[in-house]
Amino acid sequence: MDHKLLADASPDHDMPAVAALVELNHHVLGYVKSMALKCAVDLGVPGAIHRRGGAASLAAIHADTAVHPSKLADLQRLMEMLSTTGIFSSTIGAADINGDGGGGGGAVAYRLTAASRVLVGSRSLSPEVQFVVCPHLVSSFFSLRDYGLPAPPSLAASGSSSSLFEVAHGCSQWEMAAKDSTLNSVLNAAMAAESQIFLEAVVAGKGRHVFGGLSSLVDVGGGYGAATEVIAREFPHIKCTVLDLPHVVSQAPVTGDGKVHFVAGDMFESVPRADAVVLKNILHDWSDDDCVKILQRCKEAIPGRNAGGKVIIMDMVRGSGPRDKGISEMEATRNLFMMHINGMERDEHEWKKIFCAAGFSNDCQIIPVLGPFAVIEIYS
Repeated sequence: MDHKLLADASPDHDMPAVAALVELNHHVLGYVKSMALKCAVDLGVPGAIHRRGGAASLAAIHADTAVHPSKLADLQRLMEMLSTTGIFSSTIGAADINGDGGGGGGAVAYRLTAASRVLVGSRSLSPEVQFVVCPHLVSSFFSLRDYGLPAPPSLAASGSSSSLFEVAHGCSQWEMAAKDSTLNSVLNAAMAAESQIFLEAVVAGKGRHVFGGLSSLVDVGGGYGAATEVIAREFPHIKCTVLDLPHVVSQAPVTGDGKVHFVAGDMFESVPRADAVVLKNILHDWSDDDCVKILQRCKEAIPGRNAGGKVIIMDMVRGSGPRDKGISEMEATRNLFMMHINGMERDEHEWKKIFCAAGFSNDCQIIPVLGPFAVIEIYS
């Protein structure tokens, strides 16, 4: 920051200095917004507003979330901040908005916005908030201050570059999830929530193109099968299988219709044979070398292109969506976030590089779905 700019600030020409301080505070205190959002989700604030018709007074929210009376003023500060940042909106002057006697002419009504509407209902992304802002992940980013330093002795023996998560916790995220049932549950709930929304968008748009003609598919790393359930429901003739690690499959919900079958295994070792392999938000978790290994196992599992075989990748393609500051910032932020497990978000050139290295043809199809989030079809 230009210290002379601050020293010279006066009521007549202080706007550049104010703008600089505001911008700096947005960055330095950005984590407060994340923690406030997680707090609201944990308390059930979006659901409380939703159940009351999309608008609720502070008194109503307080009653529904069972916050201790001594924390009412803190709850108000939380709602004010989240309204200022656009998670909720607020309107002053609602008279007894929820009929709870807490209104009057000066009551504030808090309402859902586009951002908070995706946190309620059967397609809620609340689990993703709880995962991304969970202590295990947040604490990993404290390791950024030591980024580039030698790995701790416990990890250095592997010879590979340690992830932020490994430096912070001494093991990988997947190893931690295998022994920590809470993290495993939060992680898989987040993946299920995101998968369901994305797959429903795919099915509603390009579903016939992507899944038409298939008689079988295997969802690699498919977790609890939320995405596969959407496919099986829309295309009941497709035999759907989910492959995931034993500790994930053991906790998968048991459904009576038997449309989705679960198989415990390791995608680095083998993938069950099928017409198509689905990799949804899997490859962005891994380095290029690991992606090549995964794709090679997938290639072994499918028939040739002439027989209808393909790998269906659902992931971000950086630079493929509409270009504006918000999307560019989201792409860059997610790309840095993936560094906590040595993953990355890739652009088209980076994707094609690993496809070719794994032995796939170069004529992949990229199908936009939600901005930069796309379906990529590759063929052997």
